[in-house]
Amino acid sequence: METNDNGGFLWGLLGCCIPVVGLVLFLVWKDQKPNTAKAAGIGALVSVIIGIISYVIIFVIIGAGALAFGL
Repeated sequence: METNDNGGFLWGLLGCCIPVVGLVLFLVWKDQKPNTAKAAGIGALVSVIIGIISYVIIFVIIGAGALAFGL
């Protein structure tokens, strides 16, 4: 049986929008559809990294604001 394993952009986008789904798809498809699994996994990883960076930036901005007002 031949499977379609083109590693589509939409699987990566799904993984980015819902990281848990991207991780599950990566774990389920890593042997049967390695290209598609990689796309979903990278999407999930990008989403998590963007989330961490945004939290760091928010805390830096809040800390700078607190220092500016002498809190």
